Amino acid sequence: MRIRATSLASPYKTISERSLPLAKQVFDALHLQILTFELKPYQMLSEASVSEMLGVSRTPAREALARLAEKGFVDVLPQRGSQVAPLRVADLETSQFMREALEIGLLRRAMGTERRADLVRSLRKEITLQRTYTRFDDKASFYISDETFHGLIAEYAGLSHVLPEILRMKDHMDRFRHLMVSGVDDLNVVVDQHVDIADAIEASDDELAEKQMLTHLRRILHYVNEARQRFPEYFEVSAADKRAIR
Repeated sequence: MRIRATSLASPYKTISERSLPLAKQVFDALHLQILTFELKPYQMLSEASVSEMLGVSRTPAREALARLAEKGFVDVLPQRGSQVAPLRVADLETSQFMREALEIGLLRRAMGTERRADLVRSLRKEITLQRTYTRFDDKASFYISDETFHGLIAEYAGLSHVLPEILRMKDHMDRFRHLMVSGVDDLNVVVDQHVDIADAIEASDDELAEKQMLTHLRRILHYVNEARQRFPEYFEVSAADKRAIR
């Protein structure tokens, strides 16, 4: 069975990994489809539909849906089944805050190493790739390169093993980011922000580097309202909105 699964090196990677438990493979496939809106908010899911879609039995489908519910990507509706969770701004804010705390810590540590010049060279090589991907509107490759850019900072900080934790914490942020990239955000601005970060690191300006990183990581929060206007059907309806509808 071939299942698309997220990985540290490539969030879009397609793999056939028979060494993984089947429920994990099913979880990875559904998780990626939810992140990339192949499975859309409020779309109903059931053990039967997942089993048919992925060609597995109901047991791994049930286990995968339960794990997705624990992570807030699936809502269990009594007497109705499960549905893909809508976008919730609170999830984004939590995810962004936790990612920011870790990445600023990694940046500070990387800035204090003797390999700072090597880090800058590596970052600039990645930025060159990003400009190419932007020119050809290759969003998938850009997304991977963006992950690599941030991963380099962790690597030169000597804390590559922290990366899986960052990936876990920013799950909901990634879901919003996929939506922004598809129709709201300007990737050229993202590249410019990466340049600003690299410039500040090269200048050994710790304060400026942190400021530029914060600007970059908080950028997504400024696009929530625009995203909600363009894709209102993806967002959770607030209690106030429900009362207004009634």
